[in-house]
Amino acid sequence: MTAMIRSALLASAIATSMTMPGAAQDRYGEQKVVYHINYDGGEGGKKHRGALTNVQNHINAVGKDNIDVKVVLHGDGVYLLRDAVSDQKLQSTVTSLKTQNVQFVVCNNTLTGRKINPDNDLFEVFDDDIVPSGVAELSYLQLQGYTYVKP
Repeated sequence: MTAMIRSALLASAIATSMTMPGAAQDRYGEQKVVYHINYDGGEGGKKHRGALTNVQNHINAVGKDNIDVKVVLHGDGVYLLRDAVSDQKLQSTVTSLKTQNVQFVVCNNTLTGRKINPDNDLFEVFDDDIVPSGVAELSYLQLQGYTYVKP
């Protein structure tokens, strides 16, 4: 094989390796994502658990240092944090996601309309987690560059 052919093959191999995805973090880059949950969890909270699994899988793919995740809860979606008050497994999942910088954002319109006291009725909801309107927050976050996901 001549030196010119070897050089061409080497250059081709380098170019191919540069265009092929390496680690998932390299493929996906940094992301800002808002997950929208406004539905009841269903029997045994299966729908809420599935949504939280989606969030965790997303973090695993992108890397916790490369992703900013907000979970906006309004309407029946706030029942995810209500159910977590008495469900240890759900508490563990929510806590784990929070340690990975996931913020759970709760709609004040829902709290007021349904007479829900976040201090007594929801798992670990603080003043900074409550927004005036869940729907308006979704729009606001999308204008800030967050990708919308409805699991």
